[in-house]
Amino acid sequence: MDSSLIQTVAVYALPVLLAITLHEAAHGYVARIFGDNTAYMLGRVSLNPLRHVDPIGTVAVPLLMYFLTKGQFVFGFAKPVPVAFNHLRNPRWHGMWVALAGPGSNIVQALLWAIVAVGLAWLQIVGSFWNEMARAGVIVNVVMAAFNLFPIPPLDGGRVLTALLPQRIAPFVSRIEPFGIFIVLALVAANVITDFWMRPVMTALLSIVELMLRPVMWLLH
Repeated sequence: MDSSLIQTVAVYALPVLLAITLHEAAHGYVARIFGDNTAYMLGRVSLNPLRHVDPIGTVAVPLLMYFLTKGQFVFGFAKPVPVAFNHLRNPRWHGMWVALAGPGSNIVQALLWAIVAVGLAWLQIVGSFWNEMARAGVIVNVVMAAFNLFPIPPLDGGRVLTALLPQRIAPFVSRIEPFGIFIVLALVAANVITDFWMRPVMTALLSIVELMLRPVMWLLH
């Protein structure tokens, strides 16, 4: 196996596992707050990565995308956390917050990895494995948040969109969900999502992380 691939896997393994695990657990946790215990009862509100990892979506697909795009873009997914939206106290708006909990957890993780990176720099630790991992942690979580915010079901952004749309239109958008992942894959293959969604949204999210990081930078200086 190519040594560069082994090094890349080693650097990205922990950030990816944490990004996926906390993203999915956040969905279930917020769903429980708003009245749906489905994920909790099935043991999916858990920090155990094995409860969320999908052998195809979490392992095979990212590796395939890595080779196909020569490391330029990696896409993957975990087993979706089961949420009975009709059990939520307010299915429309609480469902939106359940959806946003996943990307929200990734933004928090990106901030924490950025703090680690700043801390390492402050300690004058540069060029180490941990510097690379901290950088990977920021990138992985920003990519995951931006991708999941794409407004098409079953992605989190699709659920946010259906909550914000007029109720006479939302059901028509919801019907896309069974085919949504295939539409998304086609848009990824055509570079539509990469060029017209991921780049501007990632730039915006990185700006948010940088803004939240400023108090830490001020304390260290």
